[in-house]
Amino acid sequence: MPNWQQTYTDARPQSRSLFDTARNTVAGGVGHDYRFAQPFPLYIQRAAGCRIWDVDGHEYIDYGMGNASYLLGHGPPEVIAAIHAAVDQGLHFGEDHPLQLEWAQLICELIPVAERVRFVNSGTEATMLALRLARAFTGRRKFLRFAGHYHGWHDYVAVGFGPPFDASMSTGVPDFVLDSAVIAPADLQFVEEVLRDDDDIAAVILEPSGGSWATCPVTVDFNRGLRSLTERYEVPLIFDEVITGFRYSPGGYQGYSGITPDLCTLGKIVTGGMTGAAIAGRADIMGQFDYTGDPHHDRYDRVMHLGTFNANPPTAAAGVATLKQVRGGAPNAHADQVAAQLRQGMDDILEAEGIAGYVYGDASVFHIYLQAHPGSGARSREDLKTMDPDVLKGIPGNVIGALQKNMQIRGAKLLSYNGGVTSSAHTEEDIEQTLKAFRASAQALLEDGLVARVA
Repeated sequence: MPNWQQTYTDARPQSRSLFDTARNTVAGGVGHDYRFAQPFPLYIQRAAGCRIWDVDGHEYIDYGMGNASYLLGHGPPEVIAAIHAAVDQGLHFGEDHPLQLEWAQLICELIPVAERVRFVNSGTEATMLALRLARAFTGRRKFLRFAGHYHGWHDYVAVGFGPPFDASMSTGVPDFVLDSAVIAPADLQFVEEVLRDDDDIAAVILEPSGGSWATCPVTVDFNRGLRSLTERYEVPLIFDEVITGFRYSPGGYQGYSGITPDLCTLGKIVTGGMTGAAIAGRADIMGQFDYTGDPHHDRYDRVMHLGTFNANPPTAAAGVATLKQVRGGAPNAHADQVAAQLRQGMDDILEAEGIAGYVYGDASVFHIYLQAHPGSGARSREDLKTMDPDVLKGIPGNVIGALQKNMQIRGAKLLSYNGGVTSSAHTEEDIEQTLKAFRASAQALLEDGLVARVA
């Protein structure tokens, strides 16, 4: 066991003890597959601003931000006050309420495609319902998705997320459901051939920033070409903006790129980090939820959607308070600025240490690519920057785990694998402290032979 691994383990006895309990009480030992870690996951006690504290008393500069849910940082006062005010009126009414309308109006103001909004309880529900809407609107059965893009964990999108891309990510999913997905590389010619030859495609869905929250990025030009193709073949385009929504700009990726899809899914920031999500889209597609009063239509020709806690008052209050802050653009500008400083500083460190890797990203997002050793031979930094994007998903788990734990030992916590996000609560001092942690962590990985030197 490397010295750093022993140091990490010995300093976190409470997390280790809680995980021992969890393995006998919580199915799988964790509440989310990405929380699983060896030798045990962290257990977090509290959070404020850009900091989190674990049950053993360790403080971290947080770049997970609630799985990218927080643009304003943890617990911003305006949002907490709004939640308290809502809770004082009641947790859940089982009926609609005024805050839901205010929330929907803010989304319609900010998101270009949002002519109508419908609320759900998670990003997974949002993509599931968006695909149902597209199938109902077009009368077609299948959809095209891109290899490596993540759209939740429901059955329809259980294929195509991780390699091998033609195999389901889970047991228990029927083959006939998986057959409705056409898996595509990020290749516009391939997409055009599918749309031209298959008249049963109801929708094209993607993370517009690129696969797995832009770990495998795609360009604005790619999205522009995709928009042109879907318009030509009259196939609805769905932007999954659960990550990019309100993070890439107050108008999400749509505002950032100037490209408007037909539907989009929103989560995380849209709720102020509370449980919930939304679908927004063109009025004619979203109109399939409408009741007309005609018994046949209302029973057989409309899209059904239920959900006990859709737009519950505390979530709506948090969403309203957050979007009012985001609307002016200042939180985005600050988060983008510190993220750019972090990306440049990390990239400079890798170059100075002679490590084969680089740091990349847009807006307030950063990703770290490290070439594992041994490998197919270290490449130059310029060669690395022209690698096939799918290779970027192939960093071995032991390298990612070693980077994460070395950073945690030094007081910084990345998102669940190879990068993270910033918020308006991160300061330049936080970035300086993080860069010191990153330099020491990179040196430790190099000394342990986990990463390659530049050739």
